[in-house]
Amino acid sequence: MDGFDVALFDVISIAFFLCLFDDSKLTTTFTFFFAHQSQLNIANPATGCQKKIEITDENKLRVFYDKRISAEVEADSLGDEWKGYIFKIMGGNDKQGFGMKQGVLTNQRVFLLQVRGTQGFKGHGRRKGERRRKACRGCIVSQDISVLNVVIVKQGDADVPGLTDTEVPRMRGPKRASKIRKLFALSKEDSVFPYVNSMRREFESATGKKKSKAQKVQRVVTPLTLQRKRARAAVKKAKIAKSKAEAGEYHKLLQMRIKEQRERRSESIAKRRASSLAKKAAA
Repeated sequence: MDGFDVALFDVISIAFFLCLFDDSKLTTTFTFFFAHQSQLNIANPATGCQKKIEITDENKLRVFYDKRISAEVEADSLGDEWKGYIFKIMGGNDKQGFGMKQGVLTNQRVFLLQVRGTQGFKGHGRRKGERRRKACRGCIVSQDISVLNVVIVKQGDADVPGLTDTEVPRMRGPKRASKIRKLFALSKEDSVFPYVNSMRREFESATGKKKSKAQKVQRVVTPLTLQRKRARAAVKKAKIAKSKAEAGEYHKLLQMRIKEQRERRSESIAKRRASSLAKKAAA
């Protein structure tokens, strides 16, 4: 019995329990359960805005069915205000809250053996290398999806209030040095630190003091980092040379020990032959 059958059984049990007290609650419960409601989380990366809409008409949602994550869908079926818009599916959740997982080519819920740190299994307090079987939803959209996350790839003719008409300022800029260079069209020789200060934000602390913050630049290549890289390479080369020298000395010592063992063996064999000849001569 899958998750839908379990939920249906729970709803029927609750409904018959409520009808013992009030018959009108039975109709309300079945209407609430069987009414197909879905939510669309629509994000606009160009403005930084996000909007959530509820859709009760299943005919409007049919365009998303049987589509996979990262597929682009035309949003003309949602209404006249979405004419010309193109959405990209980024993920979603089913009615029980299980998230869609990229790469799982099914529209149902499956139980996968996952390692710690993957999507759907954080694994706090687990042993190293431990795997657990966790439930997740496939990457194909179906009727069981209650919340679908999409991103605007192409904007249509009309503006959508709260999504395309306003622009939310970005609180924090990129931290990685390569992405900062890409944002400001810089070369490798240019320093990124003056441009980080241009994205510094000022705020007032809880005590009333004025403070400013800027992101810490990551993966920046400085002369000190290059020096440390050369030092690590030199240590590695020294270890390799030392191991080769020790291996050569061990090989020489091993050959000397084998030679000594052969000499002792030959001497013992010669002694035994001489003693056996002396015994024969005495007899």
